[in-house]
Amino acid sequence: MIHDIQKPQISPQFTIEDIHKIREWNYERLKDATIQERIDEIRRQAEPGIRAIEKLKAEQNTIQESPAKFP
Repeated sequence: MIHDIQKPQISPQFTIEDIHKIREWNYERLKDATIQERIDEIRRQAEPGIRAIEKLKAEQNTIQESPAKFP
């Protein structure tokens, strides 16, 4: 089971304390999760990044496939 715990406040300087807060938050959220729940959570969080990469690849392919137009 993944626990619904509020995200920690991160300082603008992003200090070592912030890293500790994030690690503790992650541990507390996932400590009772099964392996499959962890995998599902990782995939859910990765989905926006995967979509962004696929969009950039599609845009790059469109640019490479279009012929150059010179006057």
